[in-house]
This record gives sequence, C-alpha cells and structure tokens, in this order.
Amino acid sequence: MTAGIDAMASAPLLEPGVTCWRIARARRATVLVDGQDYFAAVLAALRSARRSVLLLGWAFDPRTRLLPDGFERGDEPDEIGQVLLALASSWPGIDIRILIWKSQLPIEATQDFFPHRARAWFADSPVKFRLDDETPLAGCHHQKVIVIDDSIAFCGGADFGVDRWDTPAHPDQDARRIDPSLSNHPPRHEVAMLVDGEAARALGDLARERWRRATGEVVAPTLVDGADDGWPAEVKPGLAEADVGIVRTEPAWRGRPLVDEWKRLTLAAIAAAQESIYLENQYFTSPVIAEALARRLTEPNGPEIVLVSTQSSPSWFDQLTMDRARGVALARLRRADVFGRFRAFCPVTAHGRPIIVHAKLCISDGRVLRVGSANLNNRSLGLDTECELAVEAANAKAATAIRRLRDRLIGHYLNRTPSDVERAVKREGGLIAAIQSLNRGARLKPIEPPRSTALGRLIAGYHLGDPLGVEDAWRPWLRRARLAAEVRAIAEGEAARARA
Repeated sequence: MTAGIDAMASAPLLEPGVTCWRIARARRATVLVDGQDYFAAVLAALRSARRSVLLLGWAFDPRTRLLPDGFERGDEPDEIGQVLLALASSWPGIDIRILIWKSQLPIEATQDFFPHRARAWFADSPVKFRLDDETPLAGCHHQKVIVIDDSIAFCGGADFGVDRWDTPAHPDQDARRIDPSLSNHPPRHEVAMLVDGEAARALGDLARERWRRATGEVVAPTLVDGADDGWPAEVKPGLAEADVGIVRTEPAWRGRPLVDEWKRLTLAAIAAAQESIYLENQYFTSPVIAEALARRLTEPNGPEIVLVSTQSSPSWFDQLTMDRARGVALARLRRADVFGRFRAFCPVTAHGRPIIVHAKLCISDGRVLRVGSANLNNRSLGLDTECELAVEAANAKAATAIRRLRDRLIGHYLNRTPSDVERAVKREGGLIAAIQSLNRGARLKPIEPPRSTALGRLIAGYHLGDPLGVEDAWRPWLRRARLAAEVRAIAEGEAARARA
C-alpha cells in the first residue's frame, strides 16, 4: 500500500481553527497550470458572470491580456479591464469589486505605477476599484482570490500583470508573451486552483470580510440559484466531491490576533510526509521551514524533498535579500541530507533561458495538495495576508489524482508526459532518481547559491527585507532572536518525539 493511501487512515491534517479556517465541499476542483490555462478559465468565467465578481490581489494591471492568441482571430477584447467594463455594461445590476494592495512607491515603480493608475481605468464606471492600505507598514495584502457569483472561485499565486502569461511549454520566444511596450517578457510558471460549491461560497465570505476591513463597507453574499453553474466548459475537473481547507495568514495588528494557519499546516504536512514532499515556490528563506525539512532528512526512512524555484530572483532587491537567505536555507538542508534525499532545481527553457517560478504549491505524498499565495519565507508566516486552498485525499482515487498532478508538473519542465514520470518513479524507486533519469536535456538544473560576501552574510543573518511579524518588522535584531527561538523549538520538539 502506498504512503498516500495509507496516510488516509491517520489523523487528518486539516483541522478548522488550527491548520485551516474552514473546510468546505467543492463538487469540482482542479489545478490550472500556467497563465495560458488560468487566464483563459478566468476569461470564460467572467463572461458567464451575472450577479457578482469580487477580486482580491497584490497587483493588478487592467491591460493584462487573458487570451492573447484569441484576439488576433477576431475575438472580443481580452484585456481584463475591458472585459470587466463590458461585463458591467452588459449586466447593469452586476456587482463588480476589485481590491488591490496599496503598494509603496518602490514597488509601484516596478509595475509602471499600476495598480494606482488602474483607478482611472474604472473611474465613472460601475466597477468598484479600491486600494487596500489596511496592512502593517512593512506588510502587504498578498491574497489572490476571484469569486464569481459565489458559485465558482479561483485561488493561487498569480496576479493580473502584463508579464504573467505563458504556456506550459515555456518556449524561449513566444510572440504572445509581449507587454504593452512591445517587449517580450520572460517565461513564467504559475499555478492556481478552481473550485465550486460550498468552497467557492466560503472564499466569497473571506473576500467580503477583506473588503469590509479595507473599505468599511459590508457586502451581502450573492444569492446562489441551484441552477447556476459558471464552471468553464473547457476546464476538466481534476477532483470531485473534495473537502477543501481554506488556510490563512493574517498579522497580529490593530487588536486582531495572529492567524498562522498556513504555518501550522506547513509544519504538520512536513512532519506527516512519508514518501515525498514536492515544493514549487518563488522564495525559500524561512529558517523555521528549513529546519523542519532538515529534521526529516536526517531520518533514515524519511521522505524525499524536491524544491523547484528560480535560479535567481528577477528583481535586484530580491537578489540582494531573498536569494542570500535562500542560500543559507539550502545549505542547512544540504548539510542535513546524509541519505541523499534532497534536491533543489531551477527550470530552464530548451535553450537554457531561466523560467521564473512564481507558483506556490506543495504536494505531500498522494495525501495533501496545497495551492495558494504563500511563499516559503518569513513574511508568509505572520506578516502578510495569505490564502491557500488545501485538499486532503479522502480515497485512493483522490490520492492518484494528486500524484498525477505532481507528475504533470515535473513532466512539463522536462518535456515529458505525466505517465513518463509515473513510470520513471516506479522504475527508479523514487522521485529524485526519476527526475535524474528523465533530465537528459538538463531542463532542471541544481540551484547554485550566490557568491558569499560580508554584506550578503549580514543580510541573510538578519533576514533584512523578510520580517517574521509586526513586532520585528523594523527591528531585525529581534527578528534574528525570534527565528533562533523557533528553530530551537522545532529541534527540541523533534528530540522529544524521538525519545517518546
């Protein structure tokens, strides 16, 4: 019996109030891989909306094209701003709301001063566009959620930006991968989850609460007709009748307590994994998460751990801060990897061009699938607002679907099918050996740490730019002490479990 199926008999990882906010049933759920599938599904869902659209995001550019290969064929305009304005015009009673983080000036500049300029796009229109500044000074609103008619909802790591669209093939050059300045943007990898039913309505509740906190306005839930079905016809469900956990991070701020469900679930999932932990993430800097993973690597029969991320961050600030801290975290895992069960890869195109990995995904065995906005960094543990959807396999069919998704993700980097990866795992006896046997074109390369410098060691040692919470946001010396205490707590907890 495989670990993913055997784990179903153990205690569930999703526990409302502890490792998740709610558990809600989705009649259908699926994971959308890369911008081509995600944006096309969003476009189809928006065009079927009749009552309400509520969109939360970190960034938003109304010029984002959702179907760049369709417009040339004579289709309707596909820029998301135009789509929303047309929707409001076609259905006068529809309630369309967009809530985007009010970013600071340096971040605005990297986005051509969107989303601030987006306000003018929707001025004097029925579309309600608001900027969210109800966050701690050093934190950000990072949830990425779209709820349509309270019938279907998307949650993931992708924002609506002019440099986010790509296909799963990630070609070196693609005429559709172009921004408004007619520049080609780099290949990019994203994932998002689409759900319906009770899970979509629960995400609607989360989004309405976020709107209330940011604007003071109370929005009533959309009345759902049992006949409503906004599920895009071209999207095939990957899971049926799935119980979906909604997992959050919210900072302790203005009298509200810390919500650290994402941290709790992450540590619980790491501790429970039996065969493999597959991670795709933009960042990997958290010493707390690194220590939990390192402890599993020291176990003789612990799980394999595979991390896929970008070789180096696109922005100079992240290269200076996040990449340095990631080098320290990777070094910790490599020291702990006495049994050869850890690999960190960065994907490249057929001609060696780096692929930006912006996905935030974790698959543990065939047991748990997690997709959302949270990064494997300090900020996502307690400073930024985050939202993730988690599915815990309830039967062998669901476990197979989760493993199939993992194999699809690995295969899409290697230009292989999910079946190729599945057969290689069985043939080679493990995930890492399977990747190595299929990686003949070196499409997945080892992540190399940046060159060590005195400044880099200082930045990494104090995690400058990556606070843990509100208390240490402007006090890096306190941050260092807090992180050291949490790492010790993990080590002591593992020692206690070993003695027991």
